[in-house]
Amino acid sequence: MKLSSIFLAAASSAALVAALGADAGAADLLDANGRPCVNGVLDSAHQCMSKDATTSTAEHPYRDVQGLKGLKIDQYHSELFLPDGRANAHGASGLGGFGGRHLVFAAVPGSIVVMDPSKKYNFVKRIVFEEKPAGRRLESIAGMMASPATNMVYVSTRGHLVAIDLDTDKVAWSKEYEPGTCCERGQVTPDGLTLEVGSNLQDFHRVIDARTGDVKGIIQTPQSMFNHNMNMSPDGKLVFDAPNGITMTVASMDTMKAIKTITFSDHIRVFVINHDATRIYAGLNNLLGFEIADVKTGKVIKRIEAPAEMWKAKWADPNQHFYGHGAPMHGIAMTPDESEIWLPDAVNNQVLVYDNPLDGGWPTLNLKKSFKTNGEPNGWITMGFDGKFAFMASGDVVDVKTHKIVAQMKDEYGRYMDSEKVLDMEYDADGKLIRTVNQFSIGDPGAYAARVARAKGAKSASN
Repeated sequence: MKLSSIFLAAASSAALVAALGADAGAADLLDANGRPCVNGVLDSAHQCMSKDATTSTAEHPYRDVQGLKGLKIDQYHSELFLPDGRANAHGASGLGGFGGRHLVFAAVPGSIVVMDPSKKYNFVKRIVFEEKPAGRRLESIAGMMASPATNMVYVSTRGHLVAIDLDTDKVAWSKEYEPGTCCERGQVTPDGLTLEVGSNLQDFHRVIDARTGDVKGIIQTPQSMFNHNMNMSPDGKLVFDAPNGITMTVASMDTMKAIKTITFSDHIRVFVINHDATRIYAGLNNLLGFEIADVKTGKVIKRIEAPAEMWKAKWADPNQHFYGHGAPMHGIAMTPDESEIWLPDAVNNQVLVYDNPLDGGWPTLNLKKSFKTNGEPNGWITMGFDGKFAFMASGDVVDVKTHKIVAQMKDEYGRYMDSEKVLDMEYDADGKLIRTVNQFSIGDPGAYAARVARAKGAKSASN
């Protein structure tokens, strides 16, 4: 659906309600998908919510900050959804090539900052992929992924999908597709040859040839408007396409068709999946915590909230402002073996760590493991290779085992990296990419299996 259609539908709904008068029933209201909102209320993004969910109380503080008023959905970050896709910019220039190295990439508007972990994450270079006159802003960054099979890194901007050849650090291709519909976060299939990439605030995802950028097909997500985040099962068979809304679409990569939808209690923010894609752990608006959904049943089975005294009174106070994309948290990360779940707490500038049991039970908050960040905004967590280090959008590098900050990522000007798009990258001696990480920190089948084996070994040893 085009943005103009969204606003037309919203205006039509408002006009309908006005025409019917104050006594119009909830069934007369149409949500963003054109469906009647029965016994509910529409929030400013025209999502049908229960009256209880949109009533602010001490127990359930609520802010309706995620509407499409001016398309400024994220208020505390450069990721502004403007009609022309523009956003705040960083810019510089870069040179060179490298080989036989372990590097960390962080994407910012117009370029990728490259850092060297072996030298305390010192700045290496800046790979520039977009340049504009000084009076025009660069396109904001929505996501970044990489493929050893193509030796390319891909950056989704609000305007283009850009492929950069890692042999040359030059743009191999840049696709706009239909103007105004590109692009959001994406994922790479296990063979590295196909991308599944969200459209920009539309109701579909593209399946794309990773070598050429050509579209291989479209996955329609009619109940998941305003596409935002997505995930792919480790085997590459399923995709989980989430909007800045309440309903996620689960689709098949083979058929490029939707299989089911899962509706959460509020707008879905960052989410992760476990090693076999049977559970979804989703951050939501108005929640410092997450909801867990069972993929087989398509139902939310558990809501996990941080202790109320940590955040609810602060969040309920409209005079207090927090970095977090209009949510108490923006980000969620799972260690590869799924033993821990990390949340960036925007209300208290810290990371909350939850222990996640092997028996399928519910995660529990472990304040002894939780830690403060350096005070810079932290809206994302990326787990590095083998889950040894975690990269924060605040620029912090954290030792996962000890939960201690061990380094800071900075650019060539000494500024803390403010990027939610970070990748761990390893090259061979010939300068070819040989492995990378997922931009979403999801469960890893191998790491999970190793954890299960360790647990069985420990049990046998104790008997």
